[in-house]
Amino acid sequence: MLDLLDTLGEVERWVSICFVAGRAVTIDPDELNSALRRAVVVRAVGGDPHRELTIDEDAVVRLAEELDATERREQLQLGLAALRDLGRGRPEVEETIVTLIAAPDLSWRAFCAGLLADELAD
Repeated sequence: MLDLLDTLGEVERWVSICFVAGRAVTIDPDELNSALRRAVVVRAVGGDPHRELTIDEDAVVRLAEELDATERREQLQLGLAALRDLGRGRPEVEETIVTLIAAPDLSWRAFCAGLLADELAD
């Protein structure tokens, strides 16, 4: 996985790291599935649902708003902190983790982009 992170662009690294860190985030499966279904519809209305996903597109922003909760953001931040050792000796990965910890709004959107990307891949 580490070698893959080194080859990704900045935004892809944000999403990948937040998706992994997001394993610490507790979301009721029914709530998550409903929110993801709505996000997929928003994405489809905006054009080709298989186009490249961005963290600023409407579907991701709406998903992030819908799932947003203080305790979930805290869980994501704890998950990111737990990954700090992952970045040691890998400057781009380390910098990405530090950036994400310092920018909770960015990390939350990146996490939600990862959730939506995972849903679209299924």
